Amino acid sequence: MNDNSTPPQRIFPSTHWSLVDEAAHEDVAGSRPALGELLRGYLPALRAHLVRRKGLRPEHAEDLVQGFILSKVLEGGLLDSARQSAGRFRTLLLTALDRYLISQHRFDFAAKRSSGATQQCGDAHSEPSSEASDADVFDLEWARQVLAQALQRMRAESCAGPQAHLWGIFEARVLRPALDGVEPIPYEQLIEMYHLRSPSQANNALATAKRAFQRHLRAVVREYAADEPEVEAEMMDLQRILLGGA
Repeated sequence: MNDNSTPPQRIFPSTHWSLVDEAAHEDVAGSRPALGELLRGYLPALRAHLVRRKGLRPEHAEDLVQGFILSKVLEGGLLDSARQSAGRFRTLLLTALDRYLISQHRFDFAAKRSSGATQQCGDAHSEPSSEASDADVFDLEWARQVLAQALQRMRAESCAGPQAHLWGIFEARVLRPALDGVEPIPYEQLIEMYHLRSPSQANNALATAKRAFQRHLRAVVREYAADEPEVEAEMMDLQRILLGGA
């Protein structure tokens, strides 16, 4: 059984741009903990981008991401070119990854031509039929990570305290209908489940739960956004991305 009193692990680094600078100046011969913390939140989105948008097999995507980190991040000085004024760090990573993928395709193609080999079905260059843009898949996976982290924190907080019903009502009325497409559980049933007095109390509990979710979502965003204007912009982007990917 999970211990809901244990604080959930943070997957997004705090003081984001400070960490970028710290990672850029770490000893390249050392363990580079700042770089590890920085990349932890981005790797699933990079892998998803390669698999869902670029059509790579998962194992090939993993190899390519590792090669990208070694060639462009560790050895290529990518972090040295990262500047807050240039925009989101994840946009820089995605652009660099796509350029790396193109260079790898060209290298592989040249190697196959020189050896007389022909391209086989399922090679890394195959494009899926999705009409989504490159950024769409990457941003959707990123948004899902942010959402999952906020939900994990909200659930841990609710279930560890005296208001565990807030999570249950939020899950029944908002989360499962949005994620699983099921009908919201009627208030009458929730009243019986959580021993509430009236539909009004259940409705008020849902409003409280929604505010708690927004609070946790903003807390996650603040771990990687540079300032409050960027927090607001990111909140709007997350809404756009998640609604578009529903």
